[in-house]
Amino acid sequence: MTDKKVTLTLQDNTAVELDVMHGTLGQDVVDVRALGNKGLFTFDPGFTSTASCESKITFIDGDEGILLHRGFPIDQLATHSNYLEVCYILLNGEAPTQEQFEEFRVTVTRHTMIHEQITRLFHGFRRDSHPMAVMCGVTGALAAFYHDSLDVNIERHREIAAFRLLSKMPTMAAMCYKYSIGQPFVYPRNDLSYAGNFLHMMFATPCEEYKVNPVLERAMDRILILHADHEQNASTSTVRTAGSSGANPFACIAAGIASLWGPAHGGANEATLRMLEEISTVDHIPEFVRRAKDKNDSFRLMGFGHRVYKNYDPRATVMRETCHEVLNELGMKDDLLEVAMELEHIALNDPYFIERKLYPNVDFYSGIILKAMGIPSSMFTVIFAMARTVGWIAHWKEMHDEGMKIARPRQLYTGYTERPFTSALKK
Repeated sequence: MTDKKVTLTLQDNTAVELDVMHGTLGQDVVDVRALGNKGLFTFDPGFTSTASCESKITFIDGDEGILLHRGFPIDQLATHSNYLEVCYILLNGEAPTQEQFEEFRVTVTRHTMIHEQITRLFHGFRRDSHPMAVMCGVTGALAAFYHDSLDVNIERHREIAAFRLLSKMPTMAAMCYKYSIGQPFVYPRNDLSYAGNFLHMMFATPCEEYKVNPVLERAMDRILILHADHEQNASTSTVRTAGSSGANPFACIAAGIASLWGPAHGGANEATLRMLEEISTVDHIPEFVRRAKDKNDSFRLMGFGHRVYKNYDPRATVMRETCHEVLNELGMKDDLLEVAMELEHIALNDPYFIERKLYPNVDFYSGIILKAMGIPSSMFTVIFAMARTVGWIAHWKEMHDEGMKIARPRQLYTGYTERPFTSALKK
């Protein structure tokens, strides 16, 4: 929708009139597509001031600490919903009726098994491979097993692929873990919830009964909800860019996993645990806090503040409550957990952190929860990928449902101008 225009005056006094577009929430957007006809392009490294697409899925207001999925506040979803209901909302745009949810749940549950030949792919990886490397490779390989529904131009194929990805991600994620520790794979159970089934596949063994703790099950469910989607971040933009070429959905999600693997993106909670290990004990905290405040010191406290949220991360509010529920349930005594809790206390009370809004973020709390559950830090980003898959799928489907244009960013070229070539090789 546009009812306003801006005028850009060029050096030769030529005026270019540009439409101003309005969303339902957020900033107005200047439509710069007309500049191409004038031989001009905008320069925006990192696309921090550029809307690359139009979307109805997720809205973020970083200044106010707002995160909405299809208009529903994240704290309400995390408190009053479950992960599969949030998946339905992200994919379909509305909250499901009881009947719709049950049909959706059953469909996801009945497709959690993976082709038995896929289990053999894991043995092609070294056992000490990072689980994200395995997850990325196996996800991309799904296209070789489920090639009956890869035509992205057919809506039914897109729907089937979406269900397959959503259903099978927990199974593959748990298998990445089991393979890394040399234990046999545990197959999914249809009588457990999405989060409960994942925990069972992670920790059950053939020789020992594993009963899912309801407090940990709910905590895992909340972790999945709070990581389900986050607008046009690096990995989601990667999925959209890959999808714009018409690539199959499994390849697109594998590309998203690869992008998520970066320490500046999905690897932040893993980096938080490494930081806690570096600090090691509560006695060392004052020294590291002093270093964090020193602008000339390269040390940074991981898990505090957020690039998007200039206020408190709305996801962290729920995650903090969940974190303390898990720690109370387990009654654990652990040096790193004590370090984490003391850092949280300092960040919430020290004027330096308060003035700069360096509050603990969702990565800080999720890392503590996952460690308390007994999940190694190498699996943290795999779980993030499992949770974010539904967001990637929702954006991928939206792009195809509404029509798309292949992504083709432009550049500001600063290399050599044309010059003659003379070979130095002997002839």
